[in-house]
Amino acid sequence: MTESCFAARLKKYMALTPGEEAALHRLEENPRHVRKGQIIQREKDLVTELFVVSTGRMMSYVILPDGQRQILRLYFPGDFIGSASTAYAKAPESLAALTDGVICPFDKHSLRRLIEEYPRVAALMFVLSQTERVALTDRLTSLGRASAKARLAAFLLDIIDRLRVADDNIRDSFDLRLTQEEIGDAVGLTSVHVNRMIRQLEQDGLISRSNGAITLLDEARLQEIGHYTNRYDDLDMDWLPTA
Repeated sequence: MTESCFAARLKKYMALTPGEEAALHRLEENPRHVRKGQIIQREKDLVTELFVVSTGRMMSYVILPDGQRQILRLYFPGDFIGSASTAYAKAPESLAALTDGVICPFDKHSLRRLIEEYPRVAALMFVLSQTERVALTDRLTSLGRASAKARLAAFLLDIIDRLRVADDNIRDSFDLRLTQEEIGDAVGLTSVHVNRMIRQLEQDGLISRSNGAITLLDEARLQEIGHYTNRYDDLDMDWLPTA
């Protein structure tokens, strides 16, 4: 049995029992290939499925009354997407593929069995949902109060820290795989302004670019500029139920 992507993600934070791993693996038994740009779920659709990302990158977003798009969250392999829909019968956001990839849909009601039989896993999922909530709160503050340069610095740091959770081999470089328009939709800037800020970060010796990859040359300075805190590190797991 191949390892569950979701289990591999959760094992970064606590050891899982064989039963817990098997339960998580069952959520990924029906992989579905998606193409770049494909809509996975539309806002206000009836929610019947939730998803785990196996490969590729996905996003959640909303379309504003004037037709503009606000990207809410990026998702990477091992991420549980659609979690906001657990609280509603109709989807509060749209989901789409940023790249070609594989997602693993599972019935929304499967969560009940997981929660009943494996409360430790449910508790850890709750912890990780809180890290997402706090990270989104940080970005909301950034969108409302920070400069364009600070927003972009924080956005790049958030991406690399999340990728590091999934891949221990990532050091200071990562494939961005986002257009300037998509970056702008995430940080509230025009694509022209995004291009200007990226060039400025390069000129300041903070990042470099090569064939779509971004290298962070001075991470400490970027953190200072972006008023950034890594919300995926230093998590308190002492209160979780024992195996």
